[in-house]
Amino acid sequence: MEIELQHIHKRFGRVHANNDISMKLRGGRIIGVLGENGAGKSTLMKILSGYQPADSGAILIDGREVDYHGPQAAIAVGVGMLQQDPLDVPAFTVVENFLYGQPPAMTRREARAKLAQISREFGFELDPETPSARLSIGQRQQLEIVRLLALGVRTLILDEPTTGISAQQKTILFDALQALSREQGMTVLLVSHKLEDVIALCDEVVVLRAGRLVGDKMMPATKAELVQLMFGQEIAPQERSSGHIGDAVLELDSVTIQDRRVRVESLSMNVRAGEVIGLAGLDGSGQEALMRACVGLINVAGGRVRLNGRDLTRQSYRDRMHAGLAFSAAGRLEEGLVAGLTLTEHMALMDNSRAMIDWPAARQLSGKQIERYNVRGRAEDRIETLSGGNQQRWLMALLPEQPRVMILEQPTRGLDIDSARWVWQLLLDRRAHGTAIIFNSPDLDEIVTYSDRIIVFFAGRFHVIEDASTATVDALGHLIGGNFEEAAR
Repeated sequence: MEIELQHIHKRFGRVHANNDISMKLRGGRIIGVLGENGAGKSTLMKILSGYQPADSGAILIDGREVDYHGPQAAIAVGVGMLQQDPLDVPAFTVVENFLYGQPPAMTRREARAKLAQISREFGFELDPETPSARLSIGQRQQLEIVRLLALGVRTLILDEPTTGISAQQKTILFDALQALSREQGMTVLLVSHKLEDVIALCDEVVVLRAGRLVGDKMMPATKAELVQLMFGQEIAPQERSSGHIGDAVLELDSVTIQDRRVRVESLSMNVRAGEVIGLAGLDGSGQEALMRACVGLINVAGGRVRLNGRDLTRQSYRDRMHAGLAFSAAGRLEEGLVAGLTLTEHMALMDNSRAMIDWPAARQLSGKQIERYNVRGRAEDRIETLSGGNQQRWLMALLPEQPRVMILEQPTRGLDIDSARWVWQLLLDRRAHGTAIIFNSPDLDEIVTYSDRIIVFFAGRFHVIEDASTATVDALGHLIGGNFEEAAR
């Protein structure tokens, strides 16, 4: 299957998201689609997959122009897209999500058999009767891939598929993509900011910058070469930095946490002012449960949580926010932001000081934060129209300026190298003024670079590295696999 894009244009108000883009995509290859945040990558892929119409231009498949409206029409001609946030229905079971969009004549028994067959072929483990809400991000991606394959797609588009999944899930995903490309002749388009993933997986790359196609390159290529293509210049490696660490601000005293996936028992630690603590582990190992227990989204089964000596163990999420905790969720549109609301409306929601909304003040503050956080969007734009990276920037813009403790799930999720570094500079500025930071990330380099202490989780167990400067990515990898005994020797 060969796809050709001819002179694609797409505007959102004043933003020319795609500006005269033409390219040919050959079958049987894995093609990386690179560019900084807001470069137009996701917009182009949504046009190709029917989620958005182009303002002008043409799409040719095997030499024939197609004019489809909507993702179902795109799937009918063989093009399907896995969104950065999979579009499953949380209340449906796995098999019910699989059935969604399949031919009406397909029975539930036939769907279970087809689901099992494709899952087995690619090493996916999907229980057909498990509600989608209980799946990890990696499993939700697997479910969507299986569903698209059952619908007969021949070109598979993946938008930031390794964001928020474990190393083990990434290996399974990569093996599946290579089998689809090399054994079944499918075209795979990989939109990613993780250059190490592109280097490991792709046969070639195309690069967008400010809405234009600025380059393409056959692989292999070095990380430095790809960065040069994306930004027009090299970016120096980030060096470790340290700040002044003060007294304890957040105390966990023999805390036990039980959620639906894991149990963490008797964890005690003091989080000190100006300290950065990185949490590492496979998805569902306990790090997410710890963070949510700290902010009151999960009740602790035992022990005490204190902030500046005040017992918050039975306090609500809202009370903890007022006390000086700040939380940012990894699921941007699921938990952190509200689809359908504008940037200004999000800003108004954050103002608890008035009974009535001061709209002029909210618009003025939105404009200030848009400029400060370099968000490519306008105050009146709905949040879902922004790119994933710009949604992440707006999440950061909504956080309090100087909380006592910031608890951040994947704070650089979906950000390019330069943007991720810029976000960390903002966080480290807050650390310099005494804010403690607890964060998790699937990027072990990020954890090693920015942490003062590291806590590694495996199936509810945990291992503390008191001095993160002694840690290496390789050593963390062994610990994440549960090899705590060797580390203790």
